[in-house]
Amino acid sequence: MATSRAFRDRAGQWVRRLRFPHPLTLLTAVVLAAAALSYVLPAGEYDRRDDPETGRSIVVPGTYQEVDANRIGIFDAIVAIPRGMADRADVVFLIFLIGGAFAVFDATGALRRGIAWLVERLEGREILAIPVVSLAFAAGGVTENLQEEIIPLVPALMLLTKRLGYSPMVGVAVSAGSAFVGSAFSPINPFQVLTAQEVADVAPLSGSVFRLVFLAIALGLWIWWTMRYAASTRVGPEMEEESRSDVAGPEAAMGWRDFMIFGIVASTFGILVWGLLGLGWDFDHMSALFFVMGVVVGMVGRLGITGTAEAYAQGFKSMGYAALLIGFANAIYVVMDDARIIDTIVRGLFIPLAELPLALSAIGMSAAQGVLHFAVPSVSGQAVLTLPVLVPLSDLLGLSRQITILAYQYGAGLCELITPTNGALMAILAASGVRYEAWLRFVVPRYLMLMALGAVALVIAIAIGYS
Repeated sequence: MATSRAFRDRAGQWVRRLRFPHPLTLLTAVVLAAAALSYVLPAGEYDRRDDPETGRSIVVPGTYQEVDANRIGIFDAIVAIPRGMADRADVVFLIFLIGGAFAVFDATGALRRGIAWLVERLEGREILAIPVVSLAFAAGGVTENLQEEIIPLVPALMLLTKRLGYSPMVGVAVSAGSAFVGSAFSPINPFQVLTAQEVADVAPLSGSVFRLVFLAIALGLWIWWTMRYAASTRVGPEMEEESRSDVAGPEAAMGWRDFMIFGIVASTFGILVWGLLGLGWDFDHMSALFFVMGVVVGMVGRLGITGTAEAYAQGFKSMGYAALLIGFANAIYVVMDDARIIDTIVRGLFIPLAELPLALSAIGMSAAQGVLHFAVPSVSGQAVLTLPVLVPLSDLLGLSRQITILAYQYGAGLCELITPTNGALMAILAASGVRYEAWLRFVVPRYLMLMALGAVALVIAIAIGYS
């Protein structure tokens, strides 16, 4: 235990004194840095073909060639920001409509009464809230790559953590942290593993038992780390009593309407999982589902048509900043794609791995996927971009395609925990009042240990002939 603590302390030292600017300033700087790369890196592209199975345009391996450079000027880089928002319009509208739906949920009072009810039953056992909430969000990550959907839940999470005596950092860890870890190790995530298996021509859901074992280990470690942090940073008795006084009184009592509203919300997430896994839903379907949820909750909560509409409008206002962050983050990819340097980066990261021993090649693939994820913040887009290049390489090396997919999952998926180009993460941090550098101090040591766990999984997979 002492060794683990010392490792975390050393790993976190490099970020201890960092202080990052405002998220919009940081993302704008990265957009401009991406434009500067167009003057440094050679432009190049792979040929692409339409894949009828995935419905995506995928890379044709072995076709990389240099092309005419497209230098991105400062003004063109700024123009990429609204273009980035337009390209992610489906996600932006999802954020607005989910935010509106949960604003309606909050306006009914059921959410706050539910939190008060939970706090009362956890009195003296507040630490139990950590694994319960973590597993709930991890389930969302495992099943549907839960990210943007967390943003409108942040106010409720902050209220819950405050009343339990925990810091906002704990709220981010149990929600975004748990969801991202669940996504990275998931055997069924449609946006990561299933997309990757389709692109790599591997049977869907194959190798799930192996992934489940390491999913359980990863989530167990994450929850344990979060519980230790929560226990060590919990506020004193005076602040704790003050936070509890907020929920005292008759308004804290749960009624049958409240339980019905919670049932509607839970059913919505159940329908969401069914739609994603069984019906091939996209973001527009998700937006429509949450809009319906908000309307039904408003009617059951006796807000009426006008009250429900007003709550929706308030929710739209509160989600504006989060939606902007998504667009700013996507602008980084837009700039690099316009400069035609994405394929150059892919080639430069992965081709040298052919010279390494098999285990180091697999671990190197995972690390390279993490580096690439800064430039390609879409996990499904990264699978389509990289796996057509990596599959022939892994076949040549005698490396199982399933292991290549694992390397992609661990590298790209875990990078979601730290990359500033993940608009959802930046929006969650901003809404929680947690500075990015503070989050890095908390998460970097744990991220490194999870990457080490992924490396162990890759070595074991090679040793047992996992395919």
